[in-house]
Amino acid sequence: MTYCVGMKLDRGLVFMSDTRTNAGVDNISVFKKMFQWEVPGERSITLMTAGNLATTQAVVSLLNERSIAAEDRGTLSIVEAPSMFQVAKLVGETLREVIADQTGQSGQTAERAFGASMILGGQVRGGETRMFHIYPEGNFVEASTDTPFFQIGEAKYGKPIIVRAYDPALRFEEAVKLLMVSFDSTLKANLSVGMPLDLHLYEADTLRHGLRRRIEPDDPFFAKVSSGWGEKLREAFDNLPDYSLD
Repeated sequence: MTYCVGMKLDRGLVFMSDTRTNAGVDNISVFKKMFQWEVPGERSITLMTAGNLATTQAVVSLLNERSIAAEDRGTLSIVEAPSMFQVAKLVGETLREVIADQTGQSGQTAERAFGASMILGGQVRGGETRMFHIYPEGNFVEASTDTPFFQIGEAKYGKPIIVRAYDPALRFEEAVKLLMVSFDSTLKANLSVGMPLDLHLYEADTLRHGLRRRIEPDDPFFAKVSSGWGEKLREAFDNLPDYSLD
């Protein structure tokens, strides 16, 4: 399984993803689920993936291949599309193309087995920071003030803390702490989500990648957040009034 979160702030965009994939309890591997493209001073794009690993790897490979051979193809690539909307459209079309090809080759009528979803975010020169949730069908929705963050994969365990604590004015340091709590809750509730975690912070209008870091299982700050959050939850629970049985 997977857990990825993309969050839109006043300051920019925050991305975090886990790296665990599994095909049963005895077949667990680490695979990167966060990918980036950059033309310094012109664009910074981040893509996070969830779903069938063969599908997501094929999509990323095609996007990379077509960005290198864009002049030969005569079509726009992810590093040439004139806006983030056009980038989202391109990624959606590529995802739909890959799923159609895989289902056709297998003779399988149901596309569910090859399904994947993605979070795309970034900025192209001349436009604002934008973030999209891309569905297996290739269509997508954009983050807004009403829906300022997206989750894909195993989202239900980590969502409550984000809903309660999110604020568009959060500093990057606060946003990372919030996502660490969200991921910690998910890790403790679902063994199919696992560390290490990948992090990318994109600061609006810089048009280049920001801080990128891999958070390993023995990361001291993550351990401090995990233990501190557990202690504060128990403390808050103990301070709540007892239910009356009278």
